[in-house]
Amino acid sequence: MKRIGTVVRTSQGLAVLRADATETSTDDGAAEDERSHRIGTTAIDDSLAEVGRVVDVFGPVDRPYLAVTPDDDVHLPSLVGSTLYAR
Repeated sequence: MKRIGTVVRTSQGLAVLRADATETSTDDGAAEDERSHRIGTTAIDDSLAEVGRVVDVFGPVDRPYLAVTPDDDVHLPSLVGSTLYAR
């Protein structure tokens, strides 16, 4: 389980996360955190419940924002301030 960021707000039915800083490199040269910031990554919460999927990555390269489309049973306002992880 890899931490991807903290939900800073909701907008237009999406959870907007501030991604954690990229630090670790892998053998193929890609940063490990960048892999969890890819579109299509499944986002989960502290209780390992699936929250949604990353649908957009935007902003500064070193610490981007992620837009997560929530699953149908997720109450968006309750996610603000929560840390999400990549499965």
